Amino acid sequence: SSSTRSTPPPSTASKPSSSARDPYHGPGQAMGLSFSVPEGIKIPSSLQNIFKELHKDLGCTIPSHGNLERWAVQGILMLNTVLTVREHQANSHAKKGWEQFTDAVIKTVSQKKSGLVFILWGNSAQAKIRLIDETKHHILKSAHPSGLSANRGFFGCRHFSQTNQILERLGLSTIDWQL
Repeated sequence: SSSTRSTPPPSTASKPSSSARDPYHGPGQAMGLSFSVPEGIKIPSSLQNIFKELHKDLGCTIPSHGNLERWAVQGILMLNTVLTVREHQANSHAKKGWEQFTDAVIKTVSQKKSGLVFILWGNSAQAKIRLIDETKHHILKSAHPSGLSANRGFFGCRHFSQTNQILERLGLSTIDWQL
């Protein structure tokens, strides 16, 4: 059985967009936003590392939950490359068609908007650069925040403060990253 919930895209695309590989594959974890888990679900290590970087970058308090919907309502599109997964089987729905769909989403957003901040963590997210018009958008990239690669460039990337600096320069409201 596949576990996924869909979340409608934000009404504004003038904010950051982040991309991850596939949803969490544990029971009750997936909620339609990359890296996010419902309140009451144990915070996965990748998200714990995101919170550590956020604390170091902006001084945000590390939350007791992993629900990132507060970021989504501020206009952040958190998109996995693959949108469903079989329980307990990471990447089980890779190469079954989701990639073409999510590529089309990224390409369309890139074509129809300008001044977006794309935050690409990890190799699979960075492979999407080919879909983004770099003359119209800002791209921030680093290693993935997983426990295996966070020390190879994710920690210290300061993408949260960099995003807000870019938004400020564009005359847009910044993101309140505190959950």
